[in-house]
Amino acid sequence: MPAQDSRFDLQNLHADTLLVHGGTMRSSFGELSEGLFLTQGFAYDTMEAAEARFNGEDPGFIYSRFSNPTVSMFERRMALHEGAEAARATASGMAAVTAALMGQVKAGDHVVAARALFGSCRYIVEDLLPRFGVASTLVDGTDLDQWRSAVRPNTKVFVLESPTNPTLEVIDIAAVAAIAHDAKAKLVVDNVLATPMHQKPLRLGADCVVYSATKHIDGQGRCLGGVILGSEQFIADHVHNLLRQTGPAISPFNAWVLLKGLETLSLRVERQSRTAARVADTLAELPGIGRVIYPGRADHPQHALAQRQMASGGTMVAFEVKGGKAGAFAFGNRLRIVKISNNLGDAKSIVTHPATTTHQRLSPADRAQLGITDGMLRLSVGLEHPDDLLADFVQAGRG
Repeated sequence: MPAQDSRFDLQNLHADTLLVHGGTMRSSFGELSEGLFLTQGFAYDTMEAAEARFNGEDPGFIYSRFSNPTVSMFERRMALHEGAEAARATASGMAAVTAALMGQVKAGDHVVAARALFGSCRYIVEDLLPRFGVASTLVDGTDLDQWRSAVRPNTKVFVLESPTNPTLEVIDIAAVAAIAHDAKAKLVVDNVLATPMHQKPLRLGADCVVYSATKHIDGQGRCLGGVILGSEQFIADHVHNLLRQTGPAISPFNAWVLLKGLETLSLRVERQSRTAARVADTLAELPGIGRVIYPGRADHPQHALAQRQMASGGTMVAFEVKGGKAGAFAFGNRLRIVKISNNLGDAKSIVTHPATTTHQRLSPADRAQLGITDGMLRLSVGLEHPDDLLADFVQAGRG
């Protein structure tokens, strides 16, 4: 099997260096770029070697649904950067969320979740888990008393995302983790909007972190992927066997693409976040914009918490256009550089209308409760020159 590159003391390297070198394994050919192992299976020298591989005496690879050298490099690099003991990659971000939750519960258990979740994540909590006898309670994630009040004797898991999608609420991860642990429950945090560059939920007390690697980790709109991170025990107890037996495996090719994305993650996210701060300030000055939501701005409701918990305001901006849906659609249609899409974290700036796309399955009352108005647009800031983006928003605001 490929050999680990052991020349570095990984504990003493900076995050940017880990994103380039962490987890690298090289074959006998000494390739510089990580090897892409497009194979379903692996050959053994003897029957005894196959037996040893399957019973765990030999830690080598068996089958790419279980593990794969390219996938393992991606998992190890993500774990090193996140500060996690272990990681498992999945075919998509939603596969990561589903496995992280379902691997911890059984019929009769109870889950508490922040109400402000991505539409598909909320579906897992609100619709899918109850089909298998797992009850769920939705709470206002910013209200710690609601987390406490929702706890039942059978509560096993808390789940939240922060900042939330699309309203960019910031939830106190450390405080929620303390409530979860007092109840003997585990906390799962979807960290996709903050990115691993700007927030480290495990350091704040979370037991598990999930990402849609499709977003900032790839960062260029090329492929799907997800990853679950936590302690060795958490992954072994709740994730490893579920993934092995049910098969939401990531393609080795996608894992290789994501490895390449990690090499530039810090550069991209830093640039995107700086630009996002400027865009938020520019939008706030436009007469047709009623409200701008950005964790890095002093007028954000949880700005003080964001400053403590996050390294930056992030790459996402939400804003409300006057005139409701018609006003939001008109503004979005006038943008020339910014693309209309439901993805985020891309090199290209992207705008979407959550009420009719990512959160359209929610009832109007549920959207209103979350603060998702018909005039709200969600912006993912890309890598275009900041001046060009600012000019695009100004011209769109003129009507």
